[in-house]
Amino acid sequence: MIVAPAEFMLILPEIFVLSMTCAILVLDLFLKDRERAISYWLAQFTLVFAAVITMTTGSGQGELAFFGTYIADAMGSTLKVFIYLVTFLAFLYSRHYLAERKLFRGEYYVLGLFAMLGMMILVSAHSLLTVYLGLELLSLSLYAMVAFNRDSYPCSEAAMKYFVLGALASGMLLYGMSILYGLTGTLDIGLIADSLKGQEASVPLVFAATFIVVGLSFKLGAVPFHMWVPDVYQGAPTPVTLFIGSATKIAAFAMVMRLLVESIGALQSEWQGMLVVLAVLSLAIGNVVAIAQTNLKRMLAYSTISHVGFLLLGILSGTQQGYAAAMFYIITYALMAAGAFGMIILLSRAGFEADEIDDFRGLNQRNSWFAFMMLILMFSMAGVPPTVGFYAKLSVLQAVVDVDMIWLAAAAVFFSVIGAYYYIRIIKVMYFDKAEDDQPLAPHFDLRLGLTANGLAILLLGLFPGGLMALCGRVIS
Repeated sequence: MIVAPAEFMLILPEIFVLSMTCAILVLDLFLKDRERAISYWLAQFTLVFAAVITMTTGSGQGELAFFGTYIADAMGSTLKVFIYLVTFLAFLYSRHYLAERKLFRGEYYVLGLFAMLGMMILVSAHSLLTVYLGLELLSLSLYAMVAFNRDSYPCSEAAMKYFVLGALASGMLLYGMSILYGLTGTLDIGLIADSLKGQEASVPLVFAATFIVVGLSFKLGAVPFHMWVPDVYQGAPTPVTLFIGSATKIAAFAMVMRLLVESIGALQSEWQGMLVVLAVLSLAIGNVVAIAQTNLKRMLAYSTISHVGFLLLGILSGTQQGYAAAMFYIITYALMAAGAFGMIILLSRAGFEADEIDDFRGLNQRNSWFAFMMLILMFSMAGVPPTVGFYAKLSVLQAVVDVDMIWLAAAAVFFSVIGAYYYIRIIKVMYFDKAEDDQPLAPHFDLRLGLTANGLAILLLGLFPGGLMALCGRVIS
């Protein structure tokens, strides 16, 4: 069995990212502290050029490579481009934050690129083995990134919790995969789907599906497997929290699509009921517990849990419209999360972390433009028109209603109304409370430009959502 040269063209984005990451790792050894910006610019160049390669290679027709372990399709290419975009923003926002705290080292960008490579492998996986390899490359890189500030006790504690619970989740997922392999005799996702067609849902198959759903729920942070999310979000350095809370969610969506929809889609009637429970619990616990939080990073962690509930609503509908709505939702959520954590970085400075809600008091008095950007981001997360968050929620709810699960859509709306409180509270603090810190904001130009583009993109996508919605529908079908 020989790999055709044309197959290497399909994985050219992965080859390029891996080569550049190794080059940055070696080059950084020879750089002095004042030259660390070279690693940053090389990392950003890698992302831009990888996007160009991804958009110019592959026909988007679902070509298999490397004995069926890798698939180059339209969904994978689209998700990769958005992963590059969100990672670009994460690196951009983190640059000056790390420099002010003497953490501006090449390892951050190397780990970030390795994590992104894991996401790319995950997005294009067509074998249970490839899924697991991509997941572990992503997870191990994230564990190290959470503990990046070695002198910080909260970072070390968060990394340990993340590692232990992440290992448990990986074990659950691997156990489900091993049962599935034992029942079907193949690791190929397409062959697994073919072998399950027309089969009755036997007890071993349901058992395998259950463990796979549990493993995915841990990785997504769905209730009741959400214990790590608030602790890791709060304990990790803010740039790392930004990265975990945005780009990785797109990869998690891809993993759900590959494992549940494409692999064991024949068992939909079995895993749909599990996702219903997970979605309702995530919406309820996420929105209710977020109200009690005073730490903004922790509040956004519970907010993430509630948004995962909406993502699961689109998946459990089991329709092409639902999958496209879930894809639209996760892409727009990743952009919103990047902007929200970017605002925390904007207000932070050396020796001061602006991660408490009270730190945003009177922001409008200090800088009315960035208060407006934060208002757009919070309104979008709450689902207030005309921001893109409203259309994302609406498209998911429409998919649920179309499969006659009106009660589920009503529950989602009810908990979203509850959740609007903690978003609007931040807006109230910014516009109606007196500023405790009257020091004017003086962010760096690139950070200002990035956050402005991020906030306006959320508004423009809300005013003109049709293009992205049509793209998601086209690549899913």
